Amino acid sequence: MAGATFLNSEGTTMKVLVIGNGGREHALCWKLAQSRLVSKLYCAPGNAGTDGVAENVDIAVDDLPKLLKFALDKGIGLTVPGTETPLCAGIVDLFRGRGLKIFGPGKEAAQLEGSKSYSKDFMRRHGIPTAASAAFTDRGQALDYVRTNISPEGIVIKADGLALGKGVVVATDLPQALDAVNACFDGAFGEAGSRVLIEEMLVGEEASILAFLDGNSIQSLISSQDHKRVGEGDTGLNTGGMGAYCPAPVVDAAMMEAINKQVLFPTLAGVVKDKFYYRGVIYAGVMVTAAGLKVLEYNVRFGDPETQAVLCQMKSDLAEAMLMTIDGQLSEHRIKWYPGSSVCVVMAAKGYPGSYAKGAPISGLEEAAATGAQVFHAGTALKDGFAVTSGGRVLGVTARGADIVQATARAYAGVDKISWDGVFCRRDIAHRAIARGE
Repeated sequence: MAGATFLNSEGTTMKVLVIGNGGREHALCWKLAQSRLVSKLYCAPGNAGTDGVAENVDIAVDDLPKLLKFALDKGIGLTVPGTETPLCAGIVDLFRGRGLKIFGPGKEAAQLEGSKSYSKDFMRRHGIPTAASAAFTDRGQALDYVRTNISPEGIVIKADGLALGKGVVVATDLPQALDAVNACFDGAFGEAGSRVLIEEMLVGEEASILAFLDGNSIQSLISSQDHKRVGEGDTGLNTGGMGAYCPAPVVDAAMMEAINKQVLFPTLAGVVKDKFYYRGVIYAGVMVTAAGLKVLEYNVRFGDPETQAVLCQMKSDLAEAMLMTIDGQLSEHRIKWYPGSSVCVVMAAKGYPGSYAKGAPISGLEEAAATGAQVFHAGTALKDGFAVTSGGRVLGVTARGADIVQATARAYAGVDKISWDGVFCRRDIAHRAIARGE
């Protein structure tokens, strides 16, 4: 377990490459930069925030040959893909084939996120509780299934492939459900919508469970809860996430034990039985319903914006935990956490999750940092040395506190210092936890 295990033959620390350009990747860079094991940090392609803690590299996340060449040329000791795109394209197999350490699952295991129907089949085969569903490549059959199976609460329509968090419609009535099916087959989500997964509507409280998995053991991180809807009171369209907090009070000790027994341990057993290569993080979105736990989905990478909150609560050295996971030594390591809570509030561009303008100058970043909040950049770029907007979700303002109330107040104190033309955010992040009085 000693850190010296991970030093190279010259006794020096290692270079690390993070792949991605969002808030999650800024948070990963921020945390990895604190490690005693890291001598140099790169981010490809990065954003205006990662530029402050890493060297940005102008390589696209899906350009695997260039990423491999860069890693070999620079002597990268650890690569961390933040986004699902390179993982589903097989970057882990490619890098491992050249003797490089990389944190994540192989291409076949990455299909747990790359195909929702593949993921559903995995859950059914390994006894992991999930919503009833059916997958279709024929529009007419899909529409007929919706008409027959929609419940009074509604039904869920999902583009089967990768849609960058936007391929899910929670339809509360039949016209909306039929429109969602047609949108998938009409190309609204590109190739991802050529196959459509239709699920029963689950009613309950959602939680995000991240866990490190090394092929032999699995260890959960602190629980968190995302806010998917764009509007306050959980209204409006689904987004990539408008904020998150941790820990999630709905996941108490008894619930965590149930999640381990019903979800995480069977997931590990399934990975082993199916002979997947998996040395990374797995994300299980779970719904706590009146009928018990149900898994909504798997992700094969860190969630966004959950990662921003979770990493602020992590006391342990992230690089060390990742290396022990890659080396199959996770069972010998115990990840440690700070007491209290963390809250991340996403600040977005007007129009998100639809179309939005780019290039608006962002003011107040230094003032926000002065409040004690950590400002993670998501959709930003540098223009003449200043940060401007370049995406829908622009910033994730994150703060720790002794409890959820204090953490929320500190996060919004940072939010209130930042402005640009068209900025908006939800003002009710962590409302469920606050309502519980925990």
